[in-house]
Amino acid sequence: MTHRVGAKGQIVIPKEMRDVLGIKPGDEVTFWLDGDHVAVRPEGLRTPLKGRFPDTNLADALLEDRVIDREREDEH
Repeated sequence: MTHRVGAKGQIVIPKEMRDVLGIKPGDEVTFWLDGDHVAVRPEGLRTPLKGRFPDTNLADALLEDRVIDREREDEH
């Protein structure tokens, strides 16, 4: 499936693809370069950060860093 790029650099996402992704008029989408092509994703499909790093204890590491920062501030 090919489409021509318009004078303003605009393209049309084919209806079949919009339907599969649930993209409707007015929705926000995200674009990024992926190697030699451009990828597009509806903004709502972004994977949330919560639960993405189940085997790490990032919150504890952040709290430890805050304690160290406070100790350094108290020294000055």
